[in-house]
Amino acid sequence: MAAAYALIATDLDGTLLRGDDTVSDRSLAALARAARAGARHLVVTGRPAPRVRPLLARLGCTGLAVCGQGAQVYDAGSGRLLWSVRLHRELAEEALGKIEAEVGQVYAAVDQDGVDGLTLIEPGYRMPHPTLPSVRVGRRDELWRRPISKVLLRHAALSDDELAAVARAVVGSLATVTMSGPGTVELQPSGVTKATGLALAAERLGVGARQALAFGDMPNDIPMFDWAGHGVAMAGAHPELKALADEITMSNEDDGVAVVLERLFPTG
Repeated sequence: MAAAYALIATDLDGTLLRGDDTVSDRSLAALARAARAGARHLVVTGRPAPRVRPLLARLGCTGLAVCGQGAQVYDAGSGRLLWSVRLHRELAEEALGKIEAEVGQVYAAVDQDGVDGLTLIEPGYRMPHPTLPSVRVGRRDELWRRPISKVLLRHAALSDDELAAVARAVVGSLATVTMSGPGTVELQPSGVTKATGLALAAERLGVGARQALAFGDMPNDIPMFDWAGHGVAMAGAHPELKALADEITMSNEDDGVAVVLERLFPTG
């Protein structure tokens, strides 16, 4: 493995962030050390741009970030989306219908497109991250009041793996199905993954895939690992991601990202 990389792509939840949504001083110091060596840090997250902006400010990030499972490339410096893909309402409704025909009622939420888009949740949907702001609506059809980037799904009885498996089996080309965390099965525009947005952002930065080091913890990070030169899974990562990772580090609570960066970007 190379001594250093030009691009460090980090997932947020379960990876760079601790359980309380903070980044440790050790992780911040390790990222700063890598930056001094010339490496660029790129957040690659399932969170939409509006839910990432405050965190990017805390990180002092003024560059690019990949948001919305790769459907958005956001420029923190200018505060605008450089690229975004929407999930059309008709495709979302058809996909939901096919899933509910198999498993019964599911509960849905949506992330609206745009830098000021809201997260809307229908009755019965429980936010997996209670710290993230959301707006409850009275009926499902209110979810489509504005263009969306993705749909989030939950089921009262099925596990995330079970719900994702059913969704992948019946949705087909209507949408891409991802699982990005506990209680987070999502539908996003067909063909769009974290690797889509990461590749676009890396091209803008003039960095190739072999120069990229990626950190993640869930199946939605698999395309990012397939694209990057080296993929590092967290200790608590989903078994599917661990199976194809190039290495496994400590947990997010134990500064697993920092552990690897300190080795690759030593002092002096």
